[in-house]
Amino acid sequence: MSRSREEVEATLQIAKLKVEELRRTVHCLSFSPSLTAGEHCLLELDSELCNRLEAGDSLVIRGDKDEHAVLCSGDKTYELKVADTSNLLLFVPNCQTPDQFTDEQPDLNLLYTQVCGFSSHYWELRKCRPKLKKLKKLLMENTYEGPDVEKEKSFCGSKYTTEDLLDHIQASEQELMDQLHTIHACNIEGCWRILDFDYEMKLLSHVIQLVDSESWSFSKVPLSLCLQELETLEPKDMIEHCLECYGKKCTDEVEDVYFALNEDKICRAMAQMLLQNAVKFNLAEFQEVWQQSVPEGMTTRMDQLKGLALLDQNSKPETISLLKLEDLPEDTQERFTNLFSIREKWTEADIAPYIEDLCGEKQTIGALLTKYARSSMQNSIKMYNSRRPVS
Repeated sequence: MSRSREEVEATLQIAKLKVEELRRTVHCLSFSPSLTAGEHCLLELDSELCNRLEAGDSLVIRGDKDEHAVLCSGDKTYELKVADTSNLLLFVPNCQTPDQFTDEQPDLNLLYTQVCGFSSHYWELRKCRPKLKKLKKLLMENTYEGPDVEKEKSFCGSKYTTEDLLDHIQASEQELMDQLHTIHACNIEGCWRILDFDYEMKLLSHVIQLVDSESWSFSKVPLSLCLQELETLEPKDMIEHCLECYGKKCTDEVEDVYFALNEDKICRAMAQMLLQNAVKFNLAEFQEVWQQSVPEGMTTRMDQLKGLALLDQNSKPETISLLKLEDLPEDTQERFTNLFSIREKWTEADIAPYIEDLCGEKQTIGALLTKYARSSMQNSIKMYNSRRPVS
């Protein structure tokens, strides 16, 4: 039943409220007979996401059945969490708010509105790191080892298009594309593939040898000449992909395309090639062999191995071993547990390359270590060990 003006005024009188002190418009709410719980969900958005939606952009919820759902915009990923509220939230279509009323209305105005839904909770968003660990795992199912091996394969693993990966990976499209670039993935016939490391090194070796034989500068490797000289050895698109992985594409004054090769990336790749077949390497011997393996004119430095190799300065002689950041768990607690199982105590300098990607917005490595590790002094050096027993 709809309330009359007299009933509204009587209710106000019982509540000891004076009509003249209130807005002259009153909403009379009634519940729809077909109203049921759970038909509607509320999502709390910040102003940036609201503006994007109003501009026509879309938001996507991603996650497999065994994963906690995340919400993705075009370039960011958000964790979805349920927030309960003690107040019942009502959904009222075309509801007018006080700022839409005027004070000029002389008589009491009654608006009759039906509540179409209700909820006692809503979803809140918290920006989080994209969950990209699965990406390399999927692409490693079917690595690309070159056209000759591809023809001889009796069994091929799964292949994934961009759309397929977006269905599986909990990340925004921009974050996914950035990670594909980081792991040197290549789009071959519409599907993303990771090059087998040995094949990638073979391509890089061809480029380096050509640069050396032609006496080109590593800062200016002409694309057209490079493809022309190497097309008998490898496909042009593979050579160009290698140049894109290890260099920066540029254009000179006459619009010719060339690549400036990155010394740090090449030195890092050579180090990985040396370390991947050894459990531990004598540090002094490694440094000597490493310098000999890189192109003449390039200089190896230990800071090029950040997140790739681990030094053991307590052993005699000092050693170095392969420890790739990309192989470590994505979850923060699991990452620390894994690291403390590898080494009981760490200095901040040693552990920092392996945890800095875990830092949230405005969070420092020091704050992360305070939360997940215990500090102690050893020979006047601050060391960190696990807060939990490590099996």
